Amino acid sequence: MKTLGIVGAGTMGAGIAHVASSAGIGVILYDPSAAALEKAMRRIEADLQKGAEKKLYDQPHVGKSLSRITPKSSYEDFAPCELVIEAAIEDLAVKREIFTNLERVCAPGTLIASNTSSLSITSMASRLNIPERFAGIHFFNPVHVMKLVEVVAGHRTSPATVERASAFARLMGKTPVSVRDTPGFIVNRVARPFYGEALRLLGEGVATVEEIDRIVKHEGGFRMGPFELMDLIGIDVNFAVTQSVYEQTFGEPRFRPHPIQRKMVEAGLLGRKTQRGFYDYPE
Repeated sequence: MKTLGIVGAGTMGAGIAHVASSAGIGVILYDPSAAALEKAMRRIEADLQKGAEKKLYDQPHVGKSLSRITPKSSYEDFAPCELVIEAAIEDLAVKREIFTNLERVCAPGTLIASNTSSLSITSMASRLNIPERFAGIHFFNPVHVMKLVEVVAGHRTSPATVERASAFARLMGKTPVSVRDTPGFIVNRVARPFYGEALRLLGEGVATVEEIDRIVKHEGGFRMGPFELMDLIGIDVNFAVTQSVYEQTFGEPRFRPHPIQRKMVEAGLLGRKTQRGFYDYPE
């Protein structure tokens, strides 16, 4: 693969661009917001510099990786891409509009994929002219650290598309796992009770945020507690995924969102990206 397209310069889009450029792939990073593109490039450079400081690679690698990323604000720039990954917000209508624009400019052989963490791949592909070339390629945050990638086949995704998507993940040093198109796929399905029970314990006054995280880490052996992890992912993102899984499973009580999540999103307390969530993160 020579050229990868990415729609969305947020946390996940920037992370995918970082890893792809480090693997020697040219990246077209699209976002309608110039500010978002500038912020993404600063973040990618900072993360690459951290890798050089840790001796994961030499300093020239940083410059070469950055030079492979081209920020763009027009869909027409995706024409030469062999794969385009959508990494926008978890909103089905927004994603469908993106895919309509991509089909307009991409060649018939171009793979189109979504980095969605919960929405139905089958539903997203239902209005495409060539649904066989569409799949889910779900990375995890932080992308340059997490090795797993869920490759999700929708009802009409072809086996060749699944193989090409898996080969792309391996090219970037990731471990792909083939997943059925089910609400939350594997990881987010398993994770819902992890967050949900922690929120219920907090809401019932059983224990504090710090106590729950400390017990999970020190007694359970987890690297991060549920509240630390929600802050890292983004409380708004976590809430949206929980809502999506709950709705797609027709109101399964195990996946019901908690009012604490909604209140924090409404207050703008989204975790690390806003410097305040369940914990404070000074600049």
